[in-house]
Amino acid sequence: MTNGLAKEWSAFCNRLAEAGAVLERASAPKAPLDQAEGLRYLTRLTRAAFLSIIEGGDADFPRFYRLTSDTLKIGGDNPDNLYLNATIRADRTYVLHGQRGTVSYLSFGTKANRFAIDGGMASTGELEDAAMDIAPDGSFAITVSQQKPAQGNWLPMQADSSMLLVRQTFLDRGGAESPARLTIECLDRPARPAPADPAMMDRSLTAAAAFVTQTARAFAGWSEMFMARPNELLPWDQTIFQNVGGDPNIHYLHGYWRLQPGEAWLIETEVPECRFWNFVLQNWWMESADYTFIPHAWLTKHRARIGDDGLLRIVVAPSDPGAPYNWIDTTGHASGTALLRWISTKHHPIPRCRVVPLDSLRA
Repeated sequence: MTNGLAKEWSAFCNRLAEAGAVLERASAPKAPLDQAEGLRYLTRLTRAAFLSIIEGGDADFPRFYRLTSDTLKIGGDNPDNLYLNATIRADRTYVLHGQRGTVSYLSFGTKANRFAIDGGMASTGELEDAAMDIAPDGSFAITVSQQKPAQGNWLPMQADSSMLLVRQTFLDRGGAESPARLTIECLDRPARPAPADPAMMDRSLTAAAAFVTQTARAFAGWSEMFMARPNELLPWDQTIFQNVGGDPNIHYLHGYWRLQPGEAWLIETEVPECRFWNFVLQNWWMESADYTFIPHAWLTKHRARIGDDGLLRIVVAPSDPGAPYNWIDTTGHASGTALLRWISTKHHPIPRCRVVPLDSLRA
């Protein structure tokens, strides 16, 4: 490595270090568990930046990568989703080929990815399975372009489109549902990928460091916003969530929870007719808990208990109060964020939320 390139690496490390300021925000929790998870969160964002900008950043030769997974979580991830991302360019035309699979919900979106600029990712086009032509054998093709094709499924792009986001939602992520199988191809690409060069790597590293810093700042700002209304689940302004990659078919209710020893957060709501819903408890960094190994870290439509009166009752507490409640484990936290999402419903009930003594529920 030449001295010049070594300087660029040092500059990247210095820029990346700026992201650490999020751990010292006055509002950020200072408990050792929360701070350790904050450090882990920054390493995850760094990995996401490398995946999306360096490894998967060639829009002429796109490849699917996972910007969100069970060990990489950004901005209120859904444990029941299989997320796939690909880098695209608005002046190109792409074709997606796939087999539908049996997941409950499948959607495609083009996004103006501005995570490295201001933490945003606005929608520039959306398409869901219910609006698609799918062959009897489950096969389909989608054209991704600015201009609408003469026939077939079309996912629009706009002049600033730069990312494709696929959501596959499972009713039972451990069950027998099969995900869609997908490939993506750029139709008007050059003959072969451009080789790496120092200027390109310098730009990529600069963007990667900015991605980590801006993403951490953006979602810390969300947590601070939710803290103004503790122990509630509210719709807020849905455009906020759409502008960071949210699906227009999903209605999001976000909140911040805080409990003292011996307390529980009781959430009661009717459940509207919808394709899917779930409730996810998150840490302050808006990451879901380790749902691979902690069975009560979130609740889904598939396994929820609904009362005889038609109400869903969720209890967030360090221990299980027993039936008839749906228990969500705080996993050692005293505070954090939370998200309830309804998919494809016209009715958006706002839950009744209150803090109660945990022993009163057991009684």
